[in-house]
Amino acid sequence: MKIHEYQAKELFRKYNVPVPDGNAAFSVEEAKESAANLGGFPVVVKAQIHAGGRGKGGGVKLASSMEEVETLAGQILGMTLVTHQTGPEGKLVKKLLIEAGQKIEKELYLSLLVDRATASIVIMASRDGGMDIEEVAANTPERIIKVYIDPLMGIQGYQLRQVGFGLEIPPAAMKQFSQLLSNLYKFFIANDCSMVEINPLILTSDDKVLALDAKVDFDSNALYRHKDLMGLRDLDEEDPLEVEASKFNLNYINLDGNVGNIVNGAGLAMATMDIIKNAGATPANFMDVGGGATSEQVENAFRIILDDDKVKALLVNIFGGILRCDIFARGVVDAARKTGIDIPVVVRMEGTNVDEGKKILDDAGLNLTSAFDLSDAARKIAAAVN
Repeated sequence: MKIHEYQAKELFRKYNVPVPDGNAAFSVEEAKESAANLGGFPVVVKAQIHAGGRGKGGGVKLASSMEEVETLAGQILGMTLVTHQTGPEGKLVKKLLIEAGQKIEKELYLSLLVDRATASIVIMASRDGGMDIEEVAANTPERIIKVYIDPLMGIQGYQLRQVGFGLEIPPAAMKQFSQLLSNLYKFFIANDCSMVEINPLILTSDDKVLALDAKVDFDSNALYRHKDLMGLRDLDEEDPLEVEASKFNLNYINLDGNVGNIVNGAGLAMATMDIIKNAGATPANFMDVGGGATSEQVENAFRIILDDDKVKALLVNIFGGILRCDIFARGVVDAARKTGIDIPVVVRMEGTNVDEGKKILDDAGLNLTSAFDLSDAARKIAAAVN
């Protein structure tokens, strides 16, 4: 689950991670009030959306007077902000962060991530802050510092110094930086984060260290332990179909293709999308109904996928294990009848009770095309949309 910058900074304050003074604003009047409370200019007017690259897209502006705050807030609120992370459709800006301007001496990059390959928390940092870290990694990978933390041991003093020296933190700011990084690690662990990013982390002219930006992503699987964090979720920033799928414990991700697919198992879903692509079509979604899906979940999966206007055909690929093929087939038949499917549907089933499942589909009198195997299913679905 992602949250906005202003929400992340409120959480940072609770863990003594220093951030600039600022407040959220949801209207031009609130923006002016927030600017007045900061007690001086310049102030920064920042669009709040769940995407990076806001500055390049025109969503971060510096205001030197109250008149400029009013003008810029009016321009940014309600704009469709397009960045490299939003896609061409962009995101509608409904919230702002009004923040005190800073005298920046140096911009740095700092992040913490879960690294599954090493079963550790990796601190990734760079002296090239304010830039897209992907560009730094591609063009000057030697400028990226990586320090791996054993989560059972926790972060150690020598690791704090390793990052600080790598970023060339001046001696006058080293103690504050070490405290910031230590507190940031505590925040990461305590809240089951999957990613925390500060870009840029700044050094000011008076040797202060501040998180000028804040991006936080929580592990959704751990949110049951953090009921307080659930209130930070902004459904307006999420895909409506993905929000709807989450209500029924369906693992759904909306994509930009034209072939919808329903699969049980994440690995099988990935393979299904690959084979759709190899057959000359493009997947419209990732939909994993899970190994123990009920008929109701199958029905809701159909309904959600069919609500996507891009979907021109549907591929159902099921391996019956915990979810038996006959149970799934009944769900398919019920879903087809209730949703009134009017697009081609190709079904491939294997596993427990597959013969009973195929008989249920055959006897239903619906326009469903059976496939012998996954390759056959991909060819038939590609022919249907092409």
